[in-house]
Amino acid sequence: MNTTRAEHRRRARRTRRRRTISAVIAVALIGAGVVAIALTRAPEAPLVADDTSVSATPAETPTPTATPLTPAQALLAGSTDPHACAVSFAGDGIALDPQLQTQGARYQNLPIPRADGRVFAGWYDDATAASAMTQTARLNGADLVACTDRQRTLHAGWTTPEANAAEAAGIPILMYHQFTRNPNGEDNWLRLNYTYVGDFDAQMAHIQQSAFYLPTWDELSAFIDGTLFLPKHSVVITDDDADSTWLEMAAPIVGDRKLLTTSFVITSARTEGTPNPFVLQRSHTHDMHRAGANGKGRMVNEDADTIAADLERSAQILGAKEVVAYPFGHYNDTTKEGLRRAGFELGRTIEHGYVRIGTDKLALPVIRMNYGMTADDLKKEIG
Repeated sequence: MNTTRAEHRRRARRTRRRRTISAVIAVALIGAGVVAIALTRAPEAPLVADDTSVSATPAETPTPTATPLTPAQALLAGSTDPHACAVSFAGDGIALDPQLQTQGARYQNLPIPRADGRVFAGWYDDATAASAMTQTARLNGADLVACTDRQRTLHAGWTTPEANAAEAAGIPILMYHQFTRNPNGEDNWLRLNYTYVGDFDAQMAHIQQSAFYLPTWDELSAFIDGTLFLPKHSVVITDDDADSTWLEMAAPIVGDRKLLTTSFVITSARTEGTPNPFVLQRSHTHDMHRAGANGKGRMVNEDADTIAADLERSAQILGAKEVVAYPFGHYNDTTKEGLRRAGFELGRTIEHGYVRIGTDKLALPVIRMNYGMTADDLKKEIG
């Protein structure tokens, strides 16, 4: 069939249009496929900005909360003493602030708590000893302070008023005067006053080796009140006058044996400090160790205010009050009033006897130690 030239051109144009449309469709299909592939692929890791242009904000480090100091730690923090020790107190009904003590020195001013219906039985190394009231583990002002890491805890012991009364303790106060190295004694009018130093050492050895409890004066006062338990196996050691023989011969013995002893000092004659840490110096008056108008000591010749003024002077020199040993053992009601006005709680006589619950605090009895008394004689007096 013959076609005209015009028809041929029309067919050619239709063919070109179909090819163009097909090409466009193909391109569109390819583009759609690329988009689909891009959408289904796993996301690439984000581009990291150049460190030189952007820096991350660092996380803030939390400030640690400070642990509050314990009362004992706070006490130590306020002290510059390298030997300071914070002593805390524990036990049933005990709510006491810690005390600052000094390691290697004797305990000072330990509290004596009181509670209705109970009797305080002292401070102990641990709770077990406190519960059992183990005498050898009981601590007081006769003992040296020892601490771990500058701290320690003392545990309270308690007993009942009935058990305290049943103990029926009678506390001996030993009274010594002068000393001699002569086993035959001194041949003068004060012969009985002189204790042979060999006998004294043997007597102190008995007290030390038998582990007697050595009460402080504030403990003795509380014992008299019935608010502190003291065991029968207790003793108080004293010396009158602070004679040179005491200082040279006897004081070193109690110091070496670590036995708490009271030296009653006439402060008009001696103002020096204690000869060693185990000797307490207390008042034998300042200037009352002389005879008054009636031939007896001034303590029974002067009025209460004069006596009080003398004792105040004595206390100022010694740095302590607590107890007075009456010169010559002389005292009366006026004497007692003078002690009260001066703020002294205890007065020691020369009368024989033992301190018991309810004893007159201004008339404490003694066990006089005379020349010739041996360690065996002491055992008969104190056990």
